[in-house]
Amino acid sequence: MNTIVVTGTDTDIGKTVFAAALAGALGAHYWKPVQAGTDDEGRTDRDRVIELSGLPQDRFVPSAYDLATPASPHIAAEIDGVTIDPARLVLPAVEGPLVVEGAGGALVPLTRDLLYADVFATWGAPVVLVARTALGTINHSLLSIEALRSRGVPILGVAFVGDAVEDSETIIAAMGKVKRLGRLPFVDPLDAATLAAAFGENFDLQDFRA
Repeated sequence: MNTIVVTGTDTDIGKTVFAAALAGALGAHYWKPVQAGTDDEGRTDRDRVIELSGLPQDRFVPSAYDLATPASPHIAAEIDGVTIDPARLVLPAVEGPLVVEGAGGALVPLTRDLLYADVFATWGAPVVLVARTALGTINHSLLSIEALRSRGVPILGVAFVGDAVEDSETIIAAMGKVKRLGRLPFVDPLDAATLAAAFGENFDLQDFRA
């Protein structure tokens, strides 16, 4: 697997933190195709991954689109006066592994007639679905799995984020017929070292290399 796509069941569930951990563990390149807005501290997802992955700057591929408005890419682009061209959303050629991070959930629209999941289907790369363990995750996860599978997107498995909720994690893997890759607990303090340690303790890196 040269490329792994990281998507989520929702926004603000820990997808960027997981992507940073995975990229750092693999020594991968990182690419966020469309960046829309920044967090409360003025940082983009790419900035967060630079901070948390421990990777050198040359491992970060510039986004195809950097949008100023913090919103779904389709409306952020319209507000910013930008037209997102699907032809620019081609996987970059890099040496070694590449971790690609989507925006929010799998069905986030990039344009008025193009969803992220549709782009994933054209790439054909395996997807890791990041799911929180809080209430509502079963529904959101199973819907996301169905949406990806209906488009022929290969699903590498589900990576959970948060406190352990054994029943939710088990039923999602069983009913969704997907691999349960592991669970990233809340890390405090959160930095490159503590994140790498947490990832190493809770995931088998071979699952992302086989």
